[in-house]
Amino acid sequence: MEPFGLTGWQRFAQWPIRRKLQAMVLLPLLGVLPLLGVVLLVWGNAALDQLLITKVRSDLAVAHGYFERVQGEVAASTGAVADSQALHAALSASAMPDAALLRQLLRRYQQREGLDFINLRSADGQLLLADFDGAALDAGVAAPLAVGTADPDRRTTATLAVLSPAQQGLLSPALRARVAVPLVATRNAQPTQRTHEDRAMVLQASAPVRDAAGRVMAWVQAGLLLNQNLPFIDHVNAIVYPDGALPFGSQGTATLFLDDVRISTNVRLFDDDGSAAGAGSQRAIGTRVSMAVRDAVLGRGSTWLDRAFVVNDWYVSAYAPLADGAGQRVGMLYVGYLERPFTWLKYGVLAGIGAVFFAVMIAAALWSARWARQIFRPLEQMARTMADVEAGALQARVGPVPGGDEIGALAGHLDHLLDTIADKTAALQRWNAELDAKVAQRTEALERRTRELQAAQSQLLRAEKMAAVGQLTASIAHEVNNPIAVIQGNLDLVRELLGEAARPVADELKLVDQQIERMRLIVTQLLQFARPNEYAGYVEAVDAQRTLEDCLVLTGHLLARSRITIQRQYQATRTGGINRQELQQVLVNLMVNAIHAMPDGGTLSLSTSDWADAQGRPGVAIAVADTGPGLGDELLRELFQPFVTRKKDGTGLGLWISRSLVERYGGDITAGNRPAADGSGAVLRVLLLTDPEPAAPGQTVS
Repeated sequence: MEPFGLTGWQRFAQWPIRRKLQAMVLLPLLGVLPLLGVVLLVWGNAALDQLLITKVRSDLAVAHGYFERVQGEVAASTGAVADSQALHAALSASAMPDAALLRQLLRRYQQREGLDFINLRSADGQLLLADFDGAALDAGVAAPLAVGTADPDRRTTATLAVLSPAQQGLLSPALRARVAVPLVATRNAQPTQRTHEDRAMVLQASAPVRDAAGRVMAWVQAGLLLNQNLPFIDHVNAIVYPDGALPFGSQGTATLFLDDVRISTNVRLFDDDGSAAGAGSQRAIGTRVSMAVRDAVLGRGSTWLDRAFVVNDWYVSAYAPLADGAGQRVGMLYVGYLERPFTWLKYGVLAGIGAVFFAVMIAAALWSARWARQIFRPLEQMARTMADVEAGALQARVGPVPGGDEIGALAGHLDHLLDTIADKTAALQRWNAELDAKVAQRTEALERRTRELQAAQSQLLRAEKMAAVGQLTASIAHEVNNPIAVIQGNLDLVRELLGEAARPVADELKLVDQQIERMRLIVTQLLQFARPNEYAGYVEAVDAQRTLEDCLVLTGHLLARSRITIQRQYQATRTGGINRQELQQVLVNLMVNAIHAMPDGGTLSLSTSDWADAQGRPGVAIAVADTGPGLGDELLRELFQPFVTRKKDGTGLGLWISRSLVERYGGDITAGNRPAADGSGAVLRVLLLTDPEPAAPGQTVS
C-alpha cells in the first residue's frame, strides 16, 4: 500500500463525488465512534469501581460508629451500676455485706443493662464477688481483670481487651462455652499450626463506688463478650445493610475479628454440594482473613478499601483495625457486600453499550450509503449540465430535480446563474443567515450545558459538605450521651437521698428532669441529622399557646438582656399533632433568631390561629414576628437551605433542621416580611396538622 502522501491526495481528488461523500460520512463513524465507545467503556468501568469503594467506605464508617456507640453504652451502664443507690446501700449495710444479696443485685443489674458479665472488686482491685455461683476467687485468675491501674477521678470509659484461657475465670460457664472457636482452613490465609482460637475478646469498663465522703469503697467491672456474639454482629449488619439497601441481589456482611480469625460474623460457608450458602447455612466462624488483608490492617494499621476474597467469594470489602486499651492492634471490624451482582451488571452494561455502538455504526453506514446515492445523482446531473455549458450549449439547464432539499435549490440557482447575479447573491445571503442561526443555536446549547454542569458541581460540593457535617454531628452526639447519663444518675441519687426533704425543690428537680430529657432529645436530633432514616418522633396533641409560653421561659435570659416587649395574640382552638419537645426546639430557634434580629430592642409578636391545608385537613398556625430589618429577596429564596445564614457566628443549619422536623409531621414553615403598613420585620409561620398520619419505623410523617 502506498503512503498517504501527495499521490494519495491526488487519487482522492480524482475520486467521483459519490465516493468522496461516502468517505466523508463513514470516516467519522468508523473512526470517532469506536474511539468514543472505548473511552466510555473504560471510564464507566472505573467510575463504577470507584462508586463501589465509596459506598463500602461509608458503610465502614456507620459500622465503626455503632461499635463506638456500644463502647459508650457499656461505659455508661457500668457507671450507672456504680452510682446506683441499691448497691451503695448493700455495701454500707454492714462490714460484711451479704454475698448472696450482692450476687442477686449484680444479676439484676446485668439483665437490666444488657451486660454479659459484671463483678465487684475491693478498693485495691481484689475480686469480691462475681455474677455467678462458683466463681473462682483466685487472685491469679482475677489479676488480668484487676482495676488497680484505673484512675477513680477519670470518666468511665470502655476498652477492648483480649483474655487468654487462664484469664477467663471470671466469665460464667455459659460465656466460656462461646469462647473456643475451631479454626477452619481458609484460602489465602497465613499458614498456622493452631487448631483453635481459645482467647476471648471483651468490651469492659470499670467504675468506682464511692461513699458519702467521696472515698472509693469498691469497683464495679462489667462488659460484653464479643466471641460468637451473633445478635451484636447481626445488628451491625442490619444497620449498615437494611432490607433493600443493596440492589441486584447483592448481600451485605459484617464480621468481628480476633487477630485474623472470624469470631462473630454473618458470612456463610458453602453448602456441601458446593452451591452458594443461603441464610440457613453455617456461619463462617473460625475462618481467617487473607494474608494480604492481615498484613495491611493488623501489620501496618491501615484501613483496607478494596475487593477481597472473603471465605468463598469476592466481596467489595472494608477492614478497620481494632486496638485494645494499650493501643495494640488485636482485631478488625469488617463490612462488605457481594461483588458478583455488580460485576454482572457492569459487564452487561458494557456489553449493551458496545452492542448499541456497533448497531449504530452499521445502521449509520447503511443509511449513509443510501443517502449518498440520493445526493450524488442530482450532483452528477449538474456536472453534466456544466460540461455542456462549457462545451457551448449555453441553453443547457439542469431542469427539475427530485426532492426539495438544498441540492434541488442549488440546481435551480444553477439554472438561473446566467440570468441574474442578484439571485445568486440573495441565495448566498440566505445561506449565511441559516449558518448564523445554527451557530447561535449551538452556542445557546453549549451555554445551557455549561450552566447545567455548574449547577451539578455546586450540588456535589454541597452534598460533600453535608456528609462531612453529618459525620461530625454524629460524633458530637455520641460524646454528649455519656455526661447526660451521669447527670441523670446523680439526679436520681439526689432525689433518693433527700427523700421527703426534696419536696420544697420538687418543681426545680422536675425542671432539671425536663431539661435532661430535652438534652437527650437534642442528642437524638443530632443523630437524626447524621442518619435521619434511623430516627422518627412520636406524635402527641400539643397546645400551641402553652408551648409558646414555655419557650418564653427558656428564652427568658435573652429577653432579660434586651429591650424587647412581648405581644401575644392567641386565637387557636385546635391542637397540633407533633412531638412536643421537637416543637419546642423549633419555636425556641425562631424566637432566638427574632431576638437577634432586634439588637436595639423592639416587639416580639407571638400568635396562634386555626389553619387548614390544601386538602382541607384541620390544623394550627403559629406565627413568630419581629420588628427587625426583615428578609431580603435573596435571603428569602435560600433561607431554608443548609449553611445559609447572615449571622457572623451562625451555622446556617437551624432553620433547615427546624423545617425538616416540622415536615416530618406533615407540616411546614413559611417565611416572609410584615406588611408595609405594620412596619419592617420578618414573620415565620409554623403550620401543623391536628391529626398527621403516623410514620412507619425509619420513615417520616407525611
